[in-house]
Amino acid sequence: MCVAALATIAAPHKVSWEPVVLENGMPCLFRVEPQIKLQSLRGRWLDQDIVFDLDRATGIWFAVVGVSLDTSAGEHALQLKGTSVDGRPVEISQEVPVREAKYPQSSLSVSSQFTEPDKKALERIKAEQEIKREAFANSDPERLWGGVFKMPVPNVTTAQFGTRRVLNGSVRSVHQGLDFRAPTGTPIAAIARGRVVIARPMFYEGNFIVIDHGRGWTSLYMHLSKFDVKDGDVVVPGQIIGLSGGTGRVTGPHLHLGIRWRGVMVNPSVMLKLRLPDFPQGSENR
Repeated sequence: MCVAALATIAAPHKVSWEPVVLENGMPCLFRVEPQIKLQSLRGRWLDQDIVFDLDRATGIWFAVVGVSLDTSAGEHALQLKGTSVDGRPVEISQEVPVREAKYPQSSLSVSSQFTEPDKKALERIKAEQEIKREAFANSDPERLWGGVFKMPVPNVTTAQFGTRRVLNGSVRSVHQGLDFRAPTGTPIAAIARGRVVIARPMFYEGNFIVIDHGRGWTSLYMHLSKFDVKDGDVVVPGQIIGLSGGTGRVTGPHLHLGIRWRGVMVNPSVMLKLRLPDFPQGSENR
């Protein structure tokens, strides 16, 4: 085998992302169009390893990642490494700008049991944190979803992602989800295909459902009044998973939707608008 055949290729390419203007707290869809055919492509960005999938319908490689609220504004290098169809290594580098988002602030009045939990409640909270940690740590290594994410309810939103929450006069948290107007008993739908990994009552979240969508992506549905799924169930987009309610730390009935990637909460309103590709051919039957 000649040495030249093993030389790394700095391949001509086109790298794009959606949204075009990225801000901290957003999900990001990367698209890579190399000018040579690849059999695999991986990347690293914001200290995270990324697996790319091939959209066979277009020949474009894609990956969906999250930009944390803590990500600093500026240029962040996306480093890509692949293998050509003839076995040669390929390297691509692209600077990706991230802008600092401006998030609002809101004030709420909630029961002191949720801002100053007693010893028994603290023990419960600690146990529930371990349940969530284990569920999030065991995301399916494969991508379970395909196509755009669906709205969980057709209703309007009432509280935006990223809002700094002032609870009873003190800044206590950042709202890391999207709230929908949903009177008690409103059917709640899964936003994408996945596997239920949590369906149980919890202290802060109330009746709480978490769906694993693979590759570190999960969706979170809080404050429900009823469960229509259980741990281990596989759900499809639009499937009813429960009914809305006012359980947990809330001021009234609504749906709180969270979307998480490897510990990073991202803006659901952006995720629901991304033009995500369908499954590569045959992967839905794996």
